[in-house]
Amino acid sequence: MQTANRSRDHGGGLDRAASKYGGARSEWLDLSTGINPVAYPMPTLSTDAWTALPDHAATARLLKASRKFWRVPEDCAVLVANGASALIAQMPTLAPAAQVYIPQPTYNEHAAAFQAHGWPVGSSEGATAKVIVNPNNPTGGWYEAADLTADLMIVDESFADVDPTRSLISHASTPGVVVLKSFGKFWGLAGLRLGFAIARPKTVARLKTALGPWPVSGPALEIAAAALEDLAWAEASRLRLEEDATRLDSLLIHAGAKHSGGTPLFRLYEVDNAEAWQDRLARHHIWTRIFPYSQTLIRLGLPPADGWARLKAAL
Repeated sequence: MQTANRSRDHGGGLDRAASKYGGARSEWLDLSTGINPVAYPMPTLSTDAWTALPDHAATARLLKASRKFWRVPEDCAVLVANGASALIAQMPTLAPAAQVYIPQPTYNEHAAAFQAHGWPVGSSEGATAKVIVNPNNPTGGWYEAADLTADLMIVDESFADVDPTRSLISHASTPGVVVLKSFGKFWGLAGLRLGFAIARPKTVARLKTALGPWPVSGPALEIAAAALEDLAWAEASRLRLEEDATRLDSLLIHAGAKHSGGTPLFRLYEVDNAEAWQDRLARHHIWTRIFPYSQTLIRLGLPPADGWARLKAAL
């Protein structure tokens, strides 16, 4: 039986870091997450976005934009929710509790969600459900269609927008497959709390009922629609992220780390002592991510433009 990580540790936690190492939150450089440091520029919002309940037109615009951006199969439906986490929590309700297989290491909210609904997390043998994170967090490994092997197949593509050619979205119309998308990472607007589920219409209808009316705010609908419609910004961002990821690798390797994986939004490194590396950088008010299951792995997100010199000096 596979043992799932129950600690539910995440990136972020900057307030906790500041309480230990000092300094105001504004003085810290947070590299513990995989969020694009150059966020999509905020569009001008309509008055209705703030003062009225979200209407059908605003939702329809976002759904149309999402279908085009992700090339959603015509026979699939799209559901927008207040963050991918809200959808992850609902995934175990799509089938009777049995055994779920979640290849490790990966994002630990999936195991926590299934366990909360009475699902044991075990090996692939005998599992009726399977979760893959594509690309994986934190290793950055990609999956293929051959990996879609369970009756209930959850494909978390929260970081897949860095390379749409490797998405498994074309398989979303397969019975039992649910593809999840996160808006906050690639567009750098995690505080907006926006996620998408893409699957067969009957599956999406079931999730929609569970979420209730108006799960997404009016401002979020308008901002996300504008961002998804802006294909030029997305392409330019992919190029910049690739360049910055290579730059980050060069810095860390020069400092003695070994590149071990990641995506253009975050990089994974092997070091002699991950806790010591995190502590050393934290004393310079730079926060990074380490993992309870490894003493040698450390993950860094990309610095903003004004953070590169500071990171280099701390290293």
